[in-house]
Amino acid sequence: MITRFLNIFALTVFLSFTVFAQTINVKIIETSDVHGAIFPYSLKDNKEINSSLARVSTYVNQQRADTNQIVFLLDNGDIIQGNPAVYYYNFEKTDTLNLYADVMNYMKYDAATIGNHDIETGHDVYDKFNKELNFPWLAANAINTETNQPYFKPYTTIERGGVKIAILGLITPAIPQWLPEKIWSGMRFDDMIETAQKWVKKIRETEQPDLMIGLFHSGVDYTYNNENENTYKNENASRLVAEKVDGFDLIFVGHDHAGWNFKTKSPSGKEVLILGTTAGAQNVAVANYTLKYDKMCLIYDKKEITGELVDMKDYAIDKNFVDNFRKNLDAIRNYISRPVGEFTEMISSRESMFGPSKFVDLIHTVQLQLTDADVSFTAPLSFNAKIDAGKIYARDMFDLYKYENFLYTMELSGQEIKDYLEFSYGNWMNIMKDENDHLLKFKLDENGNLVYSERTKSPELEERFYNFDSAAGIEYVVDVTKPFGERVRIIRFIDGQPFELNKKYKVAINSYRGNGGGRHLTDGAKIPHEELSKRVINTTEKDLRYFVMKWIEEEKIVEPKLLNNWRVVPENFWQTGKQKDHQILFN
Repeated sequence: MITRFLNIFALTVFLSFTVFAQTINVKIIETSDVHGAIFPYSLKDNKEINSSLARVSTYVNQQRADTNQIVFLLDNGDIIQGNPAVYYYNFEKTDTLNLYADVMNYMKYDAATIGNHDIETGHDVYDKFNKELNFPWLAANAINTETNQPYFKPYTTIERGGVKIAILGLITPAIPQWLPEKIWSGMRFDDMIETAQKWVKKIRETEQPDLMIGLFHSGVDYTYNNENENTYKNENASRLVAEKVDGFDLIFVGHDHAGWNFKTKSPSGKEVLILGTTAGAQNVAVANYTLKYDKMCLIYDKKEITGELVDMKDYAIDKNFVDNFRKNLDAIRNYISRPVGEFTEMISSRESMFGPSKFVDLIHTVQLQLTDADVSFTAPLSFNAKIDAGKIYARDMFDLYKYENFLYTMELSGQEIKDYLEFSYGNWMNIMKDENDHLLKFKLDENGNLVYSERTKSPELEERFYNFDSAAGIEYVVDVTKPFGERVRIIRFIDGQPFELNKKYKVAINSYRGNGGGRHLTDGAKIPHEELSKRVINTTEKDLRYFVMKWIEEEKIVEPKLLNNWRVVPENFWQTGKQKDHQILFN
C-alpha cells in the first residue's frame, strides 16, 4: 500500500514538472487614452493616419502568432470620448451594439479599466457599454454608494498557458472636481493608495497570481495641479501606489498622455515597472517577462523584465479589421458629412493662445445667447485647429468644441469674476519686464531657458491651454507688466452698465470648469468646492457641442467676429511677445 502511494506521488510530481515549461515568455500589451481612434483615417479630411486600433490590431495579431510567448491585451480607459466615431454610437446610433465595444470584443481584449472621459459620457452610455463587453471593465475605487461595493468589477484574474495574472483596476478619484454629479450619480471615488492596500492583500492571498498588475487610469506626476504625495485622493497617484503599496510587479498608467517606461521601488525595495502610452493609439505600452518555473516552490520566478513603447506607425493597417467594420465607418462618414451651415471666413485656435480670437469668441457668443447670462467664460479646447471658410460640416464641430461638456449658468459675485480672471491670466501670461520677454508663461529651467517636452520636442507651458479662460459680456484690460492678482481691470459691461464687485451676476460656464476643473473657481474665485453645486442656476441636458451645432444650423451663414471686449497692454509688449511666442509654438 505504501509502495503504491509512493509510486502515485512520484508520478504526480513528475507530471507536475512536465506540465510547466522551464521558461515562459509573457507579453502584456496596453492601449490607453485611445479616445475613439478606431479607424486609420482622419474623419475630418479622410486622409490616412499612422495610428489607430486598425494598426494596433496588426501588431497584436503578430504577437499572438508567435507560439513562443503568451500574450495578454489590456486597455486603460478614456476610449469612448474624443472623436465623431464614438460620439455617433454613444449619442446618435444608440439602438445597436456600441461600435467601440464591438471593436474591443473583436480584438479579444482580456480586461480594461474605465477612464474619467468614459464616465463623462453619462450613465446611459457607460452602463450600456459595460454590459456589451466580453471582458471585465475594472475600477476598484469607484464605489456604489448604495451597496458600498465597487460599481465596476474591482479586479480580474486570467490564466493562460500555465501563467496566472491578476489585474487590479483603479480610476483617478478627481472626477467629482470635473463632472456634474448626475453623470456619476450613485458613485463615490476613493483614494487610490487606500484602495490598492485593501485589494492587493486580498488578491495575493486568495488568487496567488504569478504576476500582479495595476491597470490605473491615473497619471504619474503626483505634483500636478499643486498636489503632493500627501494629497488625499491625488489625481495622478499611480507612482505613489507603486512606491507605497507592496505587491505589484507592473503598473500600467493612463490619463496623462505622457508615455512612460521606468522602474521604481516598492516599500520592500522590490522593483516595479511603470508603463504608459501617449494617446490616440499612436503607440502601445508593452511589458515583456521571462518567467522561469521554480520546481521546488511550484511558482514562476520573474527573471527578465523589460518595458517598451511600440510605435504603431511602423505597422500596416489590418485589412480584415477595416473590412469587418466597413459599414460602421460608412455610417459615421455619412453622419459627419452632414452640412450644418457656412462660415464667411476661416477661424483658427492658434490665435486663442495669445489673446482675443474669433475662434473663442464664437463660443462666447453661443453661450451668452443660450443662457442669457451676464458674463461668459470659456477657453480654447483645441490647440492647433482650423476651420476653413465655406460650408461647415458636423465633423468640424469636434474641432470647434472638443469635449462633451454641459453648459452651466452659475451665480458669481463681481469680485469672484475678477478673481477668476486674475487666476486665469496669472497661469496663462508671463509678467513682462520689457517687450523682449515671453508673452506666455513657459516652463523655464534654472538658467531661464525654455523646457522642452521629451515626447513632443516642443516647449512646455506652465499651464494647459484648455485652462486659458477669457470672458465675454464685460470690457476689461489685462496688464502683463503687473504682478499676478493685480493685472485685470474690469471697466464695465459691454452694454455700458457699471460692473460692481459686490453685486451678483449670472455666468455661462462649461460643466468641467463649473465643477472645479482647472481650479479657477476654487483657487481663483475662492469658492469652496462643496459650494459649487449650490451656485448652479441651470444646466443644459445635452452637451454644448450639440447646441453649438444647432445654433449654426439656425444662423445658416455665420460671420465670425471679434467681440473686442478685452485687450492686453502695453500694446507693444503684447504685439512683440505674441509674434515671438507664435513662432516658438507653431514654427
